[in-house]
Amino acid sequence: FEVRVLKGNVAMLAPCRTAVRSWNKVAAFLPRTGVLAGNSQTSFSRNTWAQPTFARGMAARATPHGGKLVDLMVTGAEKDAAIKKCNVPELELSERQACDVELLTTGAFSPLDGFMNEDVWKHVLDEMRLPGSNVLFGLPVVLDTDRSDLVAGKTVALKFQDQIIGVLEIESAWKPDKATECKQSYGFTTLEHPGCRMIAMERKHTYIGGKLTGTGTPKRVYPVMGPAALRETLPGTKDVVAFQCRNPIHRAHYELFIRALDAPNVEKGSVVLVHPTCGPTQEDDIDGVTRFKTYEVLKKELNDKRVHWAYLPYSMHMAGPREAIQHMLIRKNYGCTHFIIGRDMAGCKSSITGDDFYGQYDAQDIAKKHSKELDMQVVPSLDILYTEEEGYTTVDIAKAKKLHPVKLSGTEFRRKLRAGEEIPEWFAFKSVVDVLRESV
Repeated sequence: FEVRVLKGNVAMLAPCRTAVRSWNKVAAFLPRTGVLAGNSQTSFSRNTWAQPTFARGMAARATPHGGKLVDLMVTGAEKDAAIKKCNVPELELSERQACDVELLTTGAFSPLDGFMNEDVWKHVLDEMRLPGSNVLFGLPVVLDTDRSDLVAGKTVALKFQDQIIGVLEIESAWKPDKATECKQSYGFTTLEHPGCRMIAMERKHTYIGGKLTGTGTPKRVYPVMGPAALRETLPGTKDVVAFQCRNPIHRAHYELFIRALDAPNVEKGSVVLVHPTCGPTQEDDIDGVTRFKTYEVLKKELNDKRVHWAYLPYSMHMAGPREAIQHMLIRKNYGCTHFIIGRDMAGCKSSITGDDFYGQYDAQDIAKKHSKELDMQVVPSLDILYTEEEGYTTVDIAKAKKLHPVKLSGTEFRRKLRAGEEIPEWFAFKSVVDVLRESV
């Protein structure tokens, strides 16, 4: 193993045999490098030995959220020792919970090193920040259970599909005020909101928090790269513009993220990271496996070196503005420097009236407000449409030139999909449509 120490833009390597036993060796090495002299960026801890703080100009140059990239994964003897400490029966996880475990243990939720305890949970709800450090954090990350034996002082193995993927040392257990949690997280308490339904109807009556150790990652249909691995695939001297989506990508989506590379605040020659969430989302969305298949065929069809692809095992809350902050800090941990914010990002509609819960620009407004603090630039998505005369263009240009827009509603698209009718290629990629038809 080795610990990377950054002095200016120069990386120096401190050779180590193991993470824990080499701590003293690393500490002794640092003064000899001179990295403690003010102009350095150093990231290390007893628990996460080899995760650097990436400097500008190095691989995936965005600094991780909170200053360091957390890595809670252990292998070999350390893994065996962690599992051996468990003193209660295993806890079987849902897919949503397994997503949270994976994002915690691989560092996507940096700087968190486990599921939130009650005081952290409450502080994030009230202030949208972590206590003590005051680091911005959009939404709580909690583990729910209905088991009475999971109390402070116990250690439990977390199991998903016959695989132990983590070990939680429980530090607190409490009965959450779910109405307050919904109001603070989503701005609403009605069950018409999918996030409120999730908290009220999916989550159990008790939350448990504590330090987490990763012992494995879930076996999934889609490949998952953790933040450290993905950073190594991204260019270190160019901007990386993140595009978040939870639906299949159609022509309009493509136009949005490819045009983002020409935004005034994006360097020429930069790349876009298409980083869809493939975990659970609201009830009427297309399932994650089908979405993944559509992304794979489109990646092959586009074959564009400017477009990088990766998949995120994240479960959507549909929390609008606060979820936009969550997405930004996650993509910052993956090495992105810019984030595309669309209209009504992570928004949702009432299950009864169909009315939007959030304003079209609420997510953009909160992202812009905190952009400087997050050290991540916002790229607002353009208002684009398809026209008879010039194909895709912006709404402003279409109005100025008096172009004629061509529209196809989502409802009509789904009807055509089910009926096997032709879908215009200006609206959707044929390769994507073929995959969707197979799943209907």
